[in-house]
Amino acid sequence: MKIEYVDQQPQETRFFEHVTEDHHDPMAEELSPADVKHIAETFKSTLSSAYNWDYSIPDSRIKRLYDLGKELNWNVEKDLDWSERYPITEFPVDEKYNPYVGFKPYDDLPHDEKVRFSWHRQALGASGALHGEQGALMVAAQLACNAPSYEAKLYAASQTFDEARHMEFFNKYIQHQIGIMYPVGAGLKKLIDTILQDERWDLKFIGMQIIIEGLALASFNTMKMQSNVPVHKTGLHYVIRDEARHVTFGVNFLEDYCKSLPKSDLEERAQFAVYALGMMTTGGGRSNGTKFYQRYNWDKDAVREHLSKNGTLAQSGEGFRGQLFGRVLPNLKRIGLLTDSVRPFYEKVGALSYEELPSDAATSWENLSKPLVYEDHADSVVATGN
Repeated sequence: MKIEYVDQQPQETRFFEHVTEDHHDPMAEELSPADVKHIAETFKSTLSSAYNWDYSIPDSRIKRLYDLGKELNWNVEKDLDWSERYPITEFPVDEKYNPYVGFKPYDDLPHDEKVRFSWHRQALGASGALHGEQGALMVAAQLACNAPSYEAKLYAASQTFDEARHMEFFNKYIQHQIGIMYPVGAGLKKLIDTILQDERWDLKFIGMQIIIEGLALASFNTMKMQSNVPVHKTGLHYVIRDEARHVTFGVNFLEDYCKSLPKSDLEERAQFAVYALGMMTTGGGRSNGTKFYQRYNWDKDAVREHLSKNGTLAQSGEGFRGQLFGRVLPNLKRIGLLTDSVRPFYEKVGALSYEELPSDAATSWENLSKPLVYEDHADSVVATGN
């Protein structure tokens, strides 16, 4: 085993040579441990861990969520059909969802290059998901150590396993189907670092269960709706079911806890939620988009101007921002973090219209308890019970 320690994640785009443009080549030969070089970035954190000597777990919503997690585990290798690759010569996402359509440099590309462009966009989204899931795994592992209650420790431990499975899925999808991996986006990396290095367990809960998992649900629902690749859609469906439980757990646990906080502490946590959401919605968020279009030598300002006017991120109702705020705002209100001091920020970004939507505390148990079978419908049904 070879381990190389670095100061930051390598910034180059990775290409996996065994995934060729026609996908006729077999997978790369299996690697032995001696063949693998692990690239590791270290960081220091002050983690105040906590034992729990009571071991009490009431018959609560949190216990029910933990029990569901035990029942609905799924296997990346066995429950998904990896036997065939989707043709790399076909668009992985329908062009009607491509925000670059109408941007002249894109429109002037030949058809084959537009297909290749679409696969790079798919790689960008999948790479951001992979990196985000690694961060979620690390934070969940910390919560198993520093959460003060027995039931929270049990759930954090089960969520850690969920996040490992999600990492496995996105990594396999990238290396088996796409063959391209982008580095982590600066905003997402900074937010994960902030959460990992903060010693306060409740801030980790807010950052992970409300913000990052809310981001994941918004992103994954969009990915699943738009994807043409069967194994991608099915895997995302299973991931979304897990993430819906994670967000519901966070809302239920934090709702009672935040009521006990002094006003100054509550305001501090409300401001952190603003900081985290701002990082995810004002550029440099989930993925490294700049590297994506640099390969075409496009003017980045022209790209940003086009996307701000025409891109899906600019849509307030059906786009990613709409899904994100529609998920997060009701949850922040439910747990008491939509305070008067932060409402001007949400009003400025047009998010307050979402505050009256159902929160994840009102999740449909019927939907969450369904057998683990792929259903081709909007996954917001799973998360909200609507």
